[in-house]
Amino acid sequence: MFGIRTVTNVLGSVCLVAVLAGCGGSDGDATVSSQNLEGFTPTQIFERGEFELERSRTKDAAYFFGELERLYPYSSLAKQALIMQAFAYHSGRDYENSRGAAQRYIDFYPADEDAAYAQYLLALSYYDQIDEVGRDQGLTFQALQALRTVIEVYPDSEFANSAILKFDLAFDHLASKEMEIGRYYLRGGHFASSINRFRVVVEDFQTTSHTAEALHRLVEAYLSLGLTEEAQTAAAILGHNYKSTDWYEDSYKLLTSKGLKVRDRGNNWLSQIYRQSIKGDWL
Repeated sequence: MFGIRTVTNVLGSVCLVAVLAGCGGSDGDATVSSQNLEGFTPTQIFERGEFELERSRTKDAAYFFGELERLYPYSSLAKQALIMQAFAYHSGRDYENSRGAAQRYIDFYPADEDAAYAQYLLALSYYDQIDEVGRDQGLTFQALQALRTVIEVYPDSEFANSAILKFDLAFDHLASKEMEIGRYYLRGGHFASSINRFRVVVEDFQTTSHTAEALHRLVEAYLSLGLTEEAQTAAAILGHNYKSTDWYEDSYKLLTSKGLKVRDRGNNWLSQIYRQSIKGDWL
């Protein structure tokens, strides 16, 4: 994949490996200076980088690929070394440097066949850092933007399908954040604040797995505020789109226990969504 040969081909010969291996540090960090590498060919340096990568010494591998690009910027391997450096950094979870190398590749070689992979690596450098739901979601937004670029700019690449899957998962992650905060407000009796969070899920994240629960939580919150028309309409949307779910069953029981029916009522933001649902324009 991307020109990576097997370790046997990388070694080339026992002598070459012995000479090059003597240049590196024994603690997993590359310590060889660029002056020491000037006596080696681009191929030899590239193979050393691959050799370190095979040994999972990703920092060393990135160093050698970077030195090749610096010492021989016009060689036929310089371009490949740059994408391999981005890969090595990412493999070692050095996401910031991986991002930098991937971005340089995109800037220098936007029309190259590996530009799609560079963009995918850049997206992964954000995606793989997405923390648990309770943390800041800035990286999630950045991952979504970078993944969207893969999908839209390189739709025919082998990475497009994976980018779509990860985009959906990251999108779902943002909805999870809204739901978590909404539930917190709901438990604390801050019904208006909870409604604002659940509304975001219903309006902006309706294709995620959290929409049915968000509608049910809206029923709960609106009933707590005495806003029965909104509660009934939220349940009507739930019944139209998620009738077989436990969330609809819970909303139905909650409304009927108060002598209310599941139906569209009034002229509010939920009524508009209900009419869109009937027309098939929502979800």
